[in-house]
Amino acid sequence: MADVTDSRPRWHGVLERIAAARRGDASESLAALFVLGATVVALLWANSPWGWTYDAFWHTSLAISVGDASIDLDLQHWVNDGLMAMFFFVVGLEVKREFALGELRDRSKAAVPLAAALAGLALPAVLFLLLNPSGEAASAWGVVISTDTAFLLGALAVVGPPRAERLRIFLLTLAVADDVGALAIIALVYTDELHVVPLVVAIVGLLAVWQLRRLRVWRGGAYLVVSVVTWVAFHESGVHATLAGVLIALLLPVYPPKRREVERAAALTRAFRQSPSPEYARNARLGLERAVSVNERLMRLWQPYTAFIIVPVFALANAGVPLTGETLRAAATSPLTWGVVLGLVLGKFVGITGATALLARVRPGSLAPGLRMPQVAGGAALSGIGFTISLFIVDLALPDPVLADEARVGVLAASLIALGLGAVVFRAGRSSLPDEPSRDLLRAVDPHRDHVRGPVDAPLTIVEYGDFECPFCGKATGSIRQVREHFGDDMRYVFRHLPLDDVHPNARIAAEVAEAAAEQGRFWDVHDSFFAHAEALDRDDLLQYCADLGVDVDRIEDALHDGRPQNHVADDEIDARSSDLPGTPTFYLGVGDAVPQRHVGPYDAATLIATLERMREETVDAR
Repeated sequence: MADVTDSRPRWHGVLERIAAARRGDASESLAALFVLGATVVALLWANSPWGWTYDAFWHTSLAISVGDASIDLDLQHWVNDGLMAMFFFVVGLEVKREFALGELRDRSKAAVPLAAALAGLALPAVLFLLLNPSGEAASAWGVVISTDTAFLLGALAVVGPPRAERLRIFLLTLAVADDVGALAIIALVYTDELHVVPLVVAIVGLLAVWQLRRLRVWRGGAYLVVSVVTWVAFHESGVHATLAGVLIALLLPVYPPKRREVERAAALTRAFRQSPSPEYARNARLGLERAVSVNERLMRLWQPYTAFIIVPVFALANAGVPLTGETLRAAATSPLTWGVVLGLVLGKFVGITGATALLARVRPGSLAPGLRMPQVAGGAALSGIGFTISLFIVDLALPDPVLADEARVGVLAASLIALGLGAVVFRAGRSSLPDEPSRDLLRAVDPHRDHVRGPVDAPLTIVEYGDFECPFCGKATGSIRQVREHFGDDMRYVFRHLPLDDVHPNARIAAEVAEAAAEQGRFWDVHDSFFAHAEALDRDDLLQYCADLGVDVDRIEDALHDGRPQNHVADDEIDARSSDLPGTPTFYLGVGDAVPQRHVGPYDAATLIATLERMREETVDAR
C-alpha cells in the first residue's frame, strides 16, 4: 500500500527513515551527528588556507524580485531568515501537538518540567548579565536561554543511562517549553523596528490561516500560498520572519484520526485494490491524507528536511569562526564568552536541577515513576548544549562581527563542556543505581488511576501487565479468576497495558478502547469481553462488543478523539519498558504496604496462590 499512496520522492523516504532527532523513532544521535559534521566542516573551512572564501560565499547577495518589489539578502540571511522559518515552523507544530495531545496536555504531569524549564531560562540569563551588565554585549543575554533539542536527545542517546524513557520524556517536555520561551523572547526582545502596513498584512495572513482551519481545509497547498505571503509580510514589517513559521504552526489543527475519515480512506483503498487505476490510486492517497490532521502530516513531511538539511546548513553558515590565536586569546579574556559559557553550563545545570529537586521535595510524588534526581541532574547538564537557537540569537543580538565571534566561541565551548559534564554526572549517578532493573513495581497502585478488581485496601495485590491479543494473557485470566475465588476480599487485582505491537497488531487499539470505556465505569466489562474475543479485535469489532454491552460508543469515539486513552496506555507502556519487562503477561505480587515484587516463574493459579500465601506468612513472621 505504501507504493500506492505515497507519491513523494524516493529520497524523501531515505530521509524519513533516519529522521530521529525530534520524533524519537530511530537513533536520536544521527541528526545531531549531521549538525556536528556540518559544524566541523564550517570550522575547517573558516580556518583553512581558503578561509577567506567562507565569508565571501555566505555574504554573496541573492535578490528575488517581482516587478518593483524585491527582497535582497546575502546567503547567510536567506538561511537564517528563510530556511530557519521552516525549522521554527516544525518547532511550532511540535509545541502545538504537545499541548493538544502530548505531555503538555496534562498540566499536572508537565508541572515539574515546565518549572524546570522556567528556571533553566531565567538563571542562565541572570548569570550572563552578572558578567555583562551593560554595553552592546548585554543584549546577547538571549544566547544562553535555549537548549538545542536535537543535540540534547542525541547526546542522551550516547551518554545517557539505559532504560531512560522517563528521562527522555522529561527532557523533551522541558525542551518544548524552553522553545516556547526562546521564541517569545526572540519576538519581544529582538525586534528592532516595526513597519505598520506590512505588519497588518502579516496579521491578515494569520487570520487567513485561521479561517482556512475553520473551513476545515485539509490540503497543504492553500496553507502554503498564504504562508509565503505571511512570511514576506513579517520580513518587511521588521518582526523577525522566522516567527511567521511559529505562529502559522500554532494555528494549524491537530487531532487524532477521526473514525469517519479512517473508514472513508479504508473504503477508497479497497476500491483501488479491486480496480487498480490512477484515479482510484489518487483518491486512496487523498483519503489517507485527509484522515490525518494537517499538523501531523506537515510535521512528518518536514521533520526529515529540518533535521538533516536545514539545521546542518544553518550550522554550516553560522559556525565558521576563525580560531586564530588572536580570536582565542580575545575569547579567553572576554566577559561575553565567559558569560555564555557560565550561563549555558552552570545556569542550565543549577536551574533545572534545583527547580526539580525543590518541587520534588515540596510535592512528593511529582516526579514521574522511575525518574531519579541523578538522572535529572545529568539531563540538566546536557541542556547546556544550546547550539542552534543560541547561534541564531548571536546573529540577531550582535551586529559587531568581533563580538559575534566571541559569542560563537562561547556557544561551541559551552556545548562541549555541557556534553562532558553530562557524561560525568551520568557516570557518577550510575554508581547509585542497580546494574539490573529493579524487581519492585515502578508505579505504586493508585485507585484513582488504576483499574482495581476487589477491595482497594485488600492486603494482597496482583498487578498484571497484559495485552488483549496475547493468548497467554487470555489463559492467565482464568488463573486470576481462581486466585480471586481462593482469597476473596483479601485480594485486589490490577490490570495495566503492555501492547506488543510487533506481534499483536490490534492490541493497542483494544487497550485504548478499554480505557475509553473506563471513563464510563465499564473497564472490567470490556476487559472480559475483549479477552473472550481475542481472535477478532479490529476497531469495528471492539466497538460492536462495547455496543453489545450497552457502552455508549459515541462517548468512546469522543474519548479516543481527545487522546486521553492513548496517553494512559502510553504511560503504562513506558513504565513497563523502564522496568525492562520481558513480555506479557508479567505479574507483580505484593502483601500489605510492601512494594509488589515481580513474579518469576509459572503463573498458574496454584503457583500464584502458593506464592502469595508464602509472602503473607513471611510478612507475619517478620512482624
